[in-house]
Amino acid sequence: MSIPLYKSAFQLGKEISLGQRSSVETLEFFIDRLNQHNEDLNAVVAFDLDRARKKALDADKAASTGKSWGALHGVPVTLKDAFSTKGLVTTGGIPNLKAHVPEESADAVQCYEKAGAIIFGKTNVPYFCGDLQSYNEIYGTTKNPWRLDRTCGGSSGGAAAALAAGITPLELGSDIGGSIRVPCHFNGIYGHKPSFGLVSYRGHVPPSPGVLTEPDLSVIGPMSTSARDLEQAFDLLISPNKQRNGDWSIQLQEPEFSSLKELRVAVWSNDDFCPVDNEISEAILKAGEYLQSAGATVNFKARPSFDPEINHINFTLLMLAQQAAGMPEGLRRKARKMVESAEKDDMHEPLLQMRGISIDYVEWMRQNEIRLQTKRSWSHFFEGFDVLLCPCTSVTAFPHDHEPDIHKRRITVNQETRRYSELMRWPGLTINAHLPSTVVPIGQSSDGMPIGMQITSNFLSDRTTLSVAKLLESMYYRFVAPDGYTA
Repeated sequence: MSIPLYKSAFQLGKEISLGQRSSVETLEFFIDRLNQHNEDLNAVVAFDLDRARKKALDADKAASTGKSWGALHGVPVTLKDAFSTKGLVTTGGIPNLKAHVPEESADAVQCYEKAGAIIFGKTNVPYFCGDLQSYNEIYGTTKNPWRLDRTCGGSSGGAAAALAAGITPLELGSDIGGSIRVPCHFNGIYGHKPSFGLVSYRGHVPPSPGVLTEPDLSVIGPMSTSARDLEQAFDLLISPNKQRNGDWSIQLQEPEFSSLKELRVAVWSNDDFCPVDNEISEAILKAGEYLQSAGATVNFKARPSFDPEINHINFTLLMLAQQAAGMPEGLRRKARKMVESAEKDDMHEPLLQMRGISIDYVEWMRQNEIRLQTKRSWSHFFEGFDVLLCPCTSVTAFPHDHEPDIHKRRITVNQETRRYSELMRWPGLTINAHLPSTVVPIGQSSDGMPIGMQITSNFLSDRTTLSVAKLLESMYYRFVAPDGYTA
């Protein structure tokens, strides 16, 4: 029997349910991977091994009597430490929650569990899930398996590192400003940021445990080393928030293309407002050129009609307005004072973020109208294209930088020093309009770091982005394991 390293989680589930593979042995395999690699990586930070072993025994007993728990029957998985998990500590990277053990799992976690998955650990996140690096006072820093001196990204950084290292076959991420997409790009794996509202957010931390309000930007989606697993996991996750009255279902539109010759692709690989490392831009152009050579119609100059700088301002204000609900009153008061003393048109960082924290309802409504106009621009754009290929962010994984004042941090793009906050510009481009984005690996940089790419489409066209991801996986480039993790 083959070992389960980097094997499809859904194939594992099928084999376990048919009695062709043991859940107990599969779990012990991943525990061995954990023991072998986690000390260096610090990707998995909370453990539930005793309960997992008992559930694995039960999974094998069920399989022996012909009973199937579902598509993930007896498959061991880890979960991002932002998802409330019954009986297992859940912190969201927040020190005050280091002893918080939920009595109920998040809706999305229950989707995996109902399909038969066995949770054996939680993966690291930044404080309040609010950074593109994963470190906090409770658990410390998570490292990138491609190079330990580089960040794994955030906030789903521990999840991405665990997948790339072969410690888990499937994960669950969340994204408000790149928290699925950037870690996938940094670690060379696959991830899907769904259209807004398709997956229940209830039980995610933050906000505080027990809060029922769903944020208006954040989404939850699967992460994997396989595009096909993404699609199957996404189907499991589509479900209503249990707090809503009544039942509902959604019928997502199937892709409008049935062959590569019918596929219409736009490529936006760089922009003056959000400059991208040349190697990333070139890798995305190369992916577009490949699709063109395979028969797709590809346009390398088409752009939606809105201004990306205005979109960034709009996104930042709406994102910080959402996050401000969980911030101390003292910080909100400080933000209001800074904004009151500033010039009306001053939108530079960090003042822009202070404006978002101090935003009132009238201004929020005005910014929401700008967002709706942007969504309409995207809709018009996708009348002519099935998908857009674009960067996940401006650089590959960079050295750990935990400078307490985030506004003093810098990144280097094509030998030019730029603000750390610019990492958010490409993620904000698509999440602000609630669009689906599937991240796929497309190559490596000259220093051996993974390069990923967003495949984006119109609102509720998730199956289109996932279909193109599967095409590229089968024909162009697929997951490659970091050196030292294949045995």
